[in-house]
Amino acid sequence: MDLYSKNDNPFKGNFKTLESLVDRISEVFHCPVTIEDANHRLLAYSQHNEETDQARIQTIIGRRVPEKVINSLWKNHILPKINRTDEPVRIAQIKEVGLGDRIAIAIRKNNEVLGYIWALEVERKLSDQSFPLFKQAAQAVKNHLLQLQGLQKESDEGINEFFWKLLTGNIRSKKEIREKFAEFQLLPPAIFSVVVFQFQEEISKENQQQIFYLLSTTQQLKIIFRVFDEKEVILLTAPNEDKYTERDLKAFITEFIAHMCKRFSINSINGGCGTISQDYTDIERSYQEALFVLQCQKKFPDLAAQLINYQELGIYRYLDLIFEKNRLEHYENLSLKRLKQYDLKHHTQLLHTLETYLIFDSNMNEAAKALHIHLNTLSYRLKRIAEIGAINLRDPHQKVALFIDLKLERLQEKEHL
Repeated sequence: MDLYSKNDNPFKGNFKTLESLVDRISEVFHCPVTIEDANHRLLAYSQHNEETDQARIQTIIGRRVPEKVINSLWKNHILPKINRTDEPVRIAQIKEVGLGDRIAIAIRKNNEVLGYIWALEVERKLSDQSFPLFKQAAQAVKNHLLQLQGLQKESDEGINEFFWKLLTGNIRSKKEIREKFAEFQLLPPAIFSVVVFQFQEEISKENQQQIFYLLSTTQQLKIIFRVFDEKEVILLTAPNEDKYTERDLKAFITEFIAHMCKRFSINSINGGCGTISQDYTDIERSYQEALFVLQCQKKFPDLAAQLINYQELGIYRYLDLIFEKNRLEHYENLSLKRLKQYDLKHHTQLLHTLETYLIFDSNMNEAAKALHIHLNTLSYRLKRIAEIGAINLRDPHQKVALFIDLKLERLQEKEHL
């Protein structure tokens, strides 16, 4: 580095590949260097001797930064700091995730982060005098990444069109679907599910970048396709490993929503997924099921965290049909009607108590906790409910019917709003 004056730029010239450029950066700084895209996928890396750290090795093997390292960089407020500045940032080692001392700089075009350069300080510490050279290196890498982005954009547009055809059922031949996957040099997933995230407002360009970031850094699932539709993000997901269950999908959806809130302060996101399938012609059905899950969450917002997977909706799949049948027959549950009238006259909460008791599957302790009342108080209320409503709370058939009709009451209340 001492060979270069302030006016010299060792990164000028025609570097035909990103690999040749990263080797040049490593040669200038005399340390191992990696270049990542904005979503921490490995783009290029220089050679290193035996002295390196576990985070770098895992990044090279997996072709992206391990999720535990990314999470640690967020928790320690390191990535937000790098993203906010044009200057290089010193990073002290984080032993828990195998990260050694580093210097990092964001590669940016205006306010958009295109990627990162990471220089590992193994055998020597880099001085602050090297920082201008880091900025020159970032400029050289930026020019390469912009060229790559231009080529990628045309491919992405074709992939999005193909995904929309699958979502809308406009391509049903398995042979044609396989040929399309091959055209885009993609391996068709052996098993998949459609996931939809719904935001409160139309997704901005900035939000799109944040969403891309989270989806690209997750290692819970593979994201085969992703597309934006006004307020929605639609994904075709597949297993990252052999494991792929409704529980894995629910964990992915829950964590995505939590990360969007914690890292980017974006709240009020709902997420749902369709049935796991092995038949590509089922993609449209899985998409419609995910949309139906989101409808259920809107109707029952207090249960949104539970109603995530179509296969776990249970009775909620049929409520609209029962609701319409009751309307045609002018049906009304007389037991609930009596309790409602009693509550209005005596300013009690017997109807709410009954609903809570049924939600907790007749578990007295859990229901009492949720209602913030003593067990004896709940026992007394249930006796009054049984008397006033003429209800046998030991009859499972009556309890199922009451639970359904209480949910239908909620639907009716929303309809009148």
